[in-house]
Amino acid sequence: MSETIYNRIAMLRVERGISRRELSEALGVHYQTVGYLERGEYSPSLHLALRIAEYFEVQVEVIFSTRPFPRIGSTEAERSA
Repeated sequence: MSETIYNRIAMLRVERGISRRELSEALGVHYQTVGYLERGEYSPSLHLALRIAEYFEVQVEVIFSTRPFPRIGSTEAERSA
């Protein structure tokens, strides 16, 4: 079983014009931690994952998944392949 946690932190951050440093300060973590999270080099604790979701005002499942997220613009046929 894979223990990789996939996330959309970078996409949400860039979409909203937030720097890694701004996000890290809002979450109370080192700015490098945000980079590690975005690259999948570090999996957040449940507490941190919930704080990230709260910061972006979305459900935690919008940001984190145990499966890769489908590419934006992919068709339903590509998703089930």
